[in-house]
Amino acid sequence: MPQTLTEKLLARASGRDWVQPGEIVVVEPDVILSHDNSAAIATLFGQLPQRRVKYPERLAITLDHAVPPPTAKHARNHARIREFAREQGIKNFFEVGRGICHQVLCEEGLVGPGTTLLGADSHSTHYGWLGAFSAGVGRSEVAALWATGQLWLRVPQTMRISLTGGLRAGVTTKDLTISLIGQLSSDGATYMAVEFDGDGIGALSADSRAVLTNMMAEMGAKNACIAPDAGTWRWLDATLRRTRPDDHDRRLGFFRERALYPDPGANYAVHHIVDLSKIEPMVSCPHSVDHALPLSEIAGRKVDVGFVGTCTNGRLEDIAAAAETVRGRRLQSRLIVIPASSMALRDAAEAGYIADLIEAGATIGTPGCGPCMGVHQGVLAPGEVCVSSANRNFRGRMGEPDAEIYLANPAVVAASCVTGRLVHPADLPG
Repeated sequence: MPQTLTEKLLARASGRDWVQPGEIVVVEPDVILSHDNSAAIATLFGQLPQRRVKYPERLAITLDHAVPPPTAKHARNHARIREFAREQGIKNFFEVGRGICHQVLCEEGLVGPGTTLLGADSHSTHYGWLGAFSAGVGRSEVAALWATGQLWLRVPQTMRISLTGGLRAGVTTKDLTISLIGQLSSDGATYMAVEFDGDGIGALSADSRAVLTNMMAEMGAKNACIAPDAGTWRWLDATLRRTRPDDHDRRLGFFRERALYPDPGANYAVHHIVDLSKIEPMVSCPHSVDHALPLSEIAGRKVDVGFVGTCTNGRLEDIAAAAETVRGRRLQSRLIVIPASSMALRDAAEAGYIADLIEAGATIGTPGCGPCMGVHQGVLAPGEVCVSSANRNFRGRMGEPDAEIYLANPAVVAASCVTGRLVHPADLPG
């Protein structure tokens, strides 16, 4: 029976030869993710009869949502998580400053082609850009995973999105995802798998591919994925040489053996074809991601603050776009830049991007989620307008419910801070 990539991944994770949409399967994920919410999950775990995590080597915990801790309460939360990691012998524990879980686990080679991740974070769809199955689940489900190593899932139907052609200059996959969500709505892929393919994939960088799978959480998808190709293997090869120099060959070989690909003739519930050359710069307007409009229709809106960062758009490519936009200019509005990981920060510093941003007047934050969740490092005041490269613009998402959040690609964020109004970099004076 021909299968989609998602169906093949779930079949492997559940020990089956094949699965079909609608079936309930019991999966054993390769990686179980949690972050600052690990303390709350540990409390739930403590109510179960099991005293020890069944597979501590499968757990990955990052401190990333409120780092460094902005309050004593957050500091106590972090201390409890460190204690739990020591007690349970969890080796894949990443401290304050390493970065956002979704970026860090990719860089560390914990997730890759053919593997499965379940995580206590809604943007766990992220890892699909590497050809993995990854999905977000609730805290109680993660507590059960800690105890048993297993969880049941319903096999989703699959939406296929074929990308053709290439993006025009000044247009990114952030614009593509905003356009898609605007057309299909924020519930257009509810509990579906979204699989991207087509000749347009090959020209997309690794950093930009991750935006596709990450943002599908905003369309309601259970998971999203892209089959591995030459670009995937190049990124893995280069990254594992940095993070796993002594284990590079073995880990890369493991992923090559595990990689899966969709079958010709697989059944898709719906198929969309997108010509990338037709995508234009887009903005998600307050207060929903699917309130999507071309930038050209709303350019000129006042901007008080811009934010470049998050698991969606905080990688080197995004920081470079912001730096190149502001180089030699002075900001009229505040600009906060927070790299998604310490690796992205180091690379950006070595390339001179951090210096360019600081010279223009930007603020650089500790690698992590920053103000995305409305806790610290740039929350908004009442009535303020923010343009952000994040993935959500719900009312109150970044602090005050009376603030407004627009979503755009990092270059648009930076350009808007140069002028103090929503604008595309191509329209900057000079």
